[in-house]
Amino acid sequence: MNFSSARQYFYQEIQQPDEQIDLAKAALYIAQEEYPNLDPEEYLNALDTMASELLERLPSSRYPLRIIQSINQYLYDDLGFTGNEKDYYDPRNSFFNDVIERRLGIPITLALIYLEVARRIDFPMVGVGMPGHFLIRPDIPDIEIFVDAFNGGETIFAQDCQERLSQLYQQPVTLQPEFLAVVSHRHFLARMLTNLKYIYLKQQQLEKTLAAIERILLLFPDTILELRDRGLLYYQLGYYPQAVDDLQTYLVKVPDAQDASVIRQLLAQLGRDG
Repeated sequence: MNFSSARQYFYQEIQQPDEQIDLAKAALYIAQEEYPNLDPEEYLNALDTMASELLERLPSSRYPLRIIQSINQYLYDDLGFTGNEKDYYDPRNSFFNDVIERRLGIPITLALIYLEVARRIDFPMVGVGMPGHFLIRPDIPDIEIFVDAFNGGETIFAQDCQERLSQLYQQPVTLQPEFLAVVSHRHFLARMLTNLKYIYLKQQQLEKTLAAIERILLLFPDTILELRDRGLLYYQLGYYPQAVDDLQTYLVKVPDAQDASVIRQLLAQLGRDG
């Protein structure tokens, strides 16, 4: 299959060492597949403008909490960014251009706004892949605070994270160190794409689901469950040779998988149909 120009730009961006991947550009290339006429420079310039306006509002004392307060006032009070609680699974919440324009998003895309503006004012922050609710934190040693970009930039601590996890899963959850680990740029993008994958799957938009999986596999080619899911989508969409390739590879990699018998039956059916 030939890549669209947006897919090519995305692929080129993620070929760089992880820390050199420009998250804003990569996120805009993801959106460009949905909006082919999108001009990434327009939105990168918007982020530059936000940062320059924010710089004028920063306090003279550059303590981390004071800077976070200034970012919060600018993004949430002045510009009106907010979490889209009413329509959380609207795909537009996952497209970076829409989030910039509509001032609405989900935790990871609002976190990206926050990260990109903070980076432009030389206040380094990193993404934290807490299950079910993405967070960010200052990339400063010995400062154990987290920022919830979905909830107005609220600052929270590890104990708060445990309570939120328990609320999210409606049962007591023990906080594991990996829950608050910093995510790589590739994992950040994969999480954005995984959100889109499940939104489109729920809507039965199979071609768009497939496009999300294909980009996850560009990021992480050895993700065996994504390979299986791509094979199943190929089957549903009638791309039978590609389905056979992916599903056979899946069985070679994990012959004892729980769903191996189902996949073998499907391959047998494809063999008969072929």
